[in-house]
Amino acid sequence: MTLVKTLLRETPFDPAFLPGARNAIENCLRIQPREKVTLITDRACLEIGAALAAELERLALNYRAFVLEDLSPRPLENMPGEVLADMETSDVSIFAVRAQANELRTRMQMTDIVNRRKMRHAHMVNIDRRIMLEGMLADFDEVDRISTLVWQMAGTAREIRATNPAGTGIVGRFSPLLKWIKTSGIISPNKWGNLPGGETFTTPERVDGRFVVDGVVGDYLCEKYGDLGGTPLTIEVVDSRLTEARCANRELEAEFWRYCHTDENSDRVGEFAIGTNIAVHDVIGNILQDEKIPGIHIAFGNPYGAHTGADWYSATHIDVVGRNFDIWIDGRQIMRGGAFLLDSFPSPAL
Repeated sequence: MTLVKTLLRETPFDPAFLPGARNAIENCLRIQPREKVTLITDRACLEIGAALAAELERLALNYRAFVLEDLSPRPLENMPGEVLADMETSDVSIFAVRAQANELRTRMQMTDIVNRRKMRHAHMVNIDRRIMLEGMLADFDEVDRISTLVWQMAGTAREIRATNPAGTGIVGRFSPLLKWIKTSGIISPNKWGNLPGGETFTTPERVDGRFVVDGVVGDYLCEKYGDLGGTPLTIEVVDSRLTEARCANRELEAEFWRYCHTDENSDRVGEFAIGTNIAVHDVIGNILQDEKIPGIHIAFGNPYGAHTGADWYSATHIDVVGRNFDIWIDGRQIMRGGAFLLDSFPSPAL
């Protein structure tokens, strides 16, 4: 038994974490007895890592575990070679880690292996206690059912329009050459997924309008600024490019603007998404769960082109999330006030 496994076995954790950990291992990843798992955690998420390890051991699964701070100083300049080498021999990987500034590139080094090897990968960046007790307790089969309905409608859409009471009015236009991806929490080899899951997304052909971010912004800015309900960030988008950002919190305004001008495509909308996790009812100030809230979110930067088919790239990716959306797909309303109008959905294709 490795030292890290000993550490995880000896780390006390709240037993209330176990149902969420079990949901991840059994229902979302569906790990099989002969498969090998790479478990990556850090000091900030050690209790959750211990709960995940406990479930792997309860099922007598073969895994190796790593604690990032034991391998390299944080923030990481590169994902430690030991982690990447182990992933090359695994079928499944789990990444339960607190994000730090400028580490996105290191996570991309990891997901490059996931994409190339078609691993099932659970991305649990910034997982915390509240998420383990809320979003991770979702009925992911039901989330998958709703996600499938939304994916089927969005997949043939030419236009999606969204508004909210905070002042959002945004229109996305879509190309049949760019794929919509479903990440419902049921993770397949075709697309790694965040946990908790619950969204369907694509790279839009074009986005225009105003997005009032009265929820959260993503990456490491989320932990720094939290719930923006009291100080919304208003952004203007023209032909998919960020043209203006305004906020009463001038520090957030400036930092968001700098982030979105890191490289030539950091200010370009790379993701247009509809959240589908019906177990999530409001923003909690953590992007991992908040982007799954039923509604619209967009992201500037990396378009995940390996999955959507986008032919451009950015080294950054930052989500923006709002609240209480009304949504129309090609003129058909599918959401009112943040609640899906399921009776208006077509029957799922068989």
